[in-house]
Amino acid sequence: MPLFWRISLFNSVVLIAATALLLGPVTVSTPVLLTEAAILTAGLVVILVANVLLLRVGLGPLRRLAHAMTTTDLLRPRVRPKADGDGEIAALITTFNTMLDRLEAERAQSAARTLSAQESERHRVAQELYDEVGQTLAAVLLDLKRVADQAPDEVREQLAQVQETTRASLDEIRRIARRLLPGVLEELGLTSALRSLSDEFTGPSLTVRHDIAGGLPALGDNADLVLYRVAQEGLTNAARHSGGRLVRLTLERAGDAVELRVRDDGRGFDGSGEDAEGAGIRGMRERALLIGADLVVGPARGGGTEVRLTVPVGDRVAAPTG
Repeated sequence: MPLFWRISLFNSVVLIAATALLLGPVTVSTPVLLTEAAILTAGLVVILVANVLLLRVGLGPLRRLAHAMTTTDLLRPRVRPKADGDGEIAALITTFNTMLDRLEAERAQSAARTLSAQESERHRVAQELYDEVGQTLAAVLLDLKRVADQAPDEVREQLAQVQETTRASLDEIRRIARRLLPGVLEELGLTSALRSLSDEFTGPSLTVRHDIAGGLPALGDNADLVLYRVAQEGLTNAARHSGGRLVRLTLERAGDAVELRVRDDGRGFDGSGEDAEGAGIRGMRERALLIGADLVVGPARGGGTEVRLTVPVGDRVAAPTG
């Protein structure tokens, strides 16, 4: 029976019972006797309690639905509210769950197209850096060497400094191009790519130690790229924002999944206030959704921040990521 009719029927029963009592043998003296006042008070309490219990039970699913509406995040899928209750309430919850399924599917498709476009643009920019800027700087470096060999001694030292600056710029451009286009990932696989990535971020102010298990199951190109990009973003955030000195990158088997962890010893992150998630973390969540993985970003035990990506082994969402 619909909620409206249940509440109406209950209130009708209460009013009919009260009217029957007034028309029956029950009387109220003037002034009111203590026993009569006690009976009326008890009856009123029973009516109020019954109404509260009925409304609480009947409207409970609506409260849970309202909570789900205010806390739902399409980047953090969670258990859907149970379609309990009767009639319109169950239909409303079912409709809400169906709407969430559709929105998540549409967002996943949109994110897949966006990330695919990003990877294509990264590929184009990296190729231009390699082919255009890199080759131009390499030619400039050769010309500087030729001029330095023929230059007088008083300007040769200055030309040597210009050569070093040009060589450093060329190395930086190659490093940026490698980050944009992880060729080692395509050529040597995920394990070698993560080791190379760890070495790139290791420097005077930051040490990156990697622990990559052997014999991991094949996850597919999409999952490998997502794991690489999440590790890259995690290391970038640690280097730029954590203020830490040590980062540990771990890739290992965890039950029926492969788990990537990037943990630093910096100031920590709780995802609220000044630490609210930015575009980088939301990008990681979108990538995780594309392959049906679970991403957790938060404080690590003992301090610091941990990025944990759990990729199930088996069927995943086969969305293009580049």
